[in-house]
Amino acid sequence: MIVEVIKFLVYSGLIVVISKYILVTTLRKLAENLNLKPKTVGNVAGLATSMPELLTVTASSFNGLMGASIVNILSSNIINFIQYLASIYGNKNQKSFQNKAIKIDLLLVGITIVIPIVFILLDWEINIVVVPIFVILYFIFRFFNHHAHKLYLKEQEIVLEKQIEEEEKKEKENKKKTMRYVLYLMITGILLFIIGDVLGKTLENLCDRFGIPQFIIGILLGFITSVPELITFFEAQKHYKTQKVDDILGVVEATNNLLTSNVLNLFIIQSIGIMIFTC
Repeated sequence: MIVEVIKFLVYSGLIVVISKYILVTTLRKLAENLNLKPKTVGNVAGLATSMPELLTVTASSFNGLMGASIVNILSSNIINFIQYLASIYGNKNQKSFQNKAIKIDLLLVGITIVIPIVFILLDWEINIVVVPIFVILYFIFRFFNHHAHKLYLKEQEIVLEKQIEEEEKKEKENKKKTMRYVLYLMITGILLFIIGDVLGKTLENLCDRFGIPQFIIGILLGFITSVPELITFFEAQKHYKTQKVDDILGVVEATNNLLTSNVLNLFIIQSIGIMIFTC
């Protein structure tokens, strides 16, 4: 059993390290190289930081551990939110909560936590019927997020557009860098897939051979897979502070990172897990 626990920690740690030092970093550089807005960078970071959840949920579902995948998503979303709040208060950016766009985003984040709690408390069956509902909810959430920013962050958007235009005039897009970042992402994806596969086999051994409850496995996975979000929440706000621009831009990026990560975890990644488990 000790060997399997060590394997679990090593494989999980590798996913976090690769996600932090290669995946997240490369995606951020790619986003900045393309002069993307903070909201878009946050969305890209949210996508990147959800890759560990995708791997662990897929691995769990392939090995028949649906309970572990559900708890993984729930614990990840809760931990993401706690880490986000810690980063906001740690950087003394809580005044940004007064912005209506941020309030709407956080309301949506709260819903991504409430939904899985309801499923667990009411013991509702998670089956293929849930998938189209989750996909529809995903697009509804993205709709509200998009229009909230359009309505309540107009001034910041105008300032950013001017900055981006000035940067584009000074320096043309570096295509070689972009291609290099894309190549790094492809290699990273292959590495993560391989590690995710062996992690799934380890999870199966821990549950079947040694009787460790799926609930415990899910919580452990939730903590491990939430580390990349913690890093990006702090880095986003630090980045804009060093640039000496409006602090709310760092909060916008961190909030969209949080929302995108939680929405992807619950509605898309969980749906993938359900489809794998039921097929």
